[in-house]
Amino acid sequence: MKSVVCVKLVPDTEAAIRISSDGKSIDEKDVNFVLNPYDEYAVEEALRLKEKFGGTVGLLCLGGEGSTKALRTGLAMGADEAALIQTEKFNGDSLVTATLLADALKGMEFDLLLFGKQAMDVDQGQVGVMVAELLNLPSVSVVVKLEISARKAVAHREVEGGIEVVETPLPAVITAQKGLNEPRYPSLRGIMTAKKKEISMLEPCPVEPSIEVLKMEYPPSRPPGRIVGEGTDAVPELVRLLKEEAKVI
Repeated sequence: MKSVVCVKLVPDTEAAIRISSDGKSIDEKDVNFVLNPYDEYAVEEALRLKEKFGGTVGLLCLGGEGSTKALRTGLAMGADEAALIQTEKFNGDSLVTATLLADALKGMEFDLLLFGKQAMDVDQGQVGVMVAELLNLPSVSVVVKLEISARKAVAHREVEGGIEVVETPLPAVITAQKGLNEPRYPSLRGIMTAKKKEISMLEPCPVEPSIEVLKMEYPPSRPPGRIVGEGTDAVPELVRLLKEEAKVI
């Protein structure tokens, strides 16, 4: 079983995000970047398949030199090899991302291509299925359970109000949802080994962006709370405000 996992470096979910002076990007100063949490589920699933069936796990990332941090984390978890498509300036266009990844993947052999269901920074959830379309591969998204046998995959995916079970031949694209597994922590030995592994550097194919970020803004400030009274006497007024102003009842 040969798996390739596409990963991304994203700001830590606990980081305080500030808009930079250009008004179109975030200020990366003092921001801690980590492997995208949803990608951790994808890496873990690939490692479990390797442990069950044998084979290899490769990692592919798009970004600047700093993105090697995401690849080192995946290597420390147990992945065998990693490659970085080097792009220093990038606006987060999902179609451009998918096109660059798909171009690199055309030269690779794999049975399974895995993604996190979405990146925690832009939250679009588009790249995995776009890559599948560009490579003309079947795809199953938001997968919470995966079974592999006899050159086919049976995937359980979350839908509103239930679980959908999908069968697909391999190779296929899977995007991982929380609940698929519990990602392992890199061991000290894994971390030390990952530091010594070579990361292949790939040149991106020329692609024109399809969107442009014009402006970033902070969300509006929340209005201050109001105290409408105390005890049971305040209940009628509270109900009125919830109904007429908040419109939640």
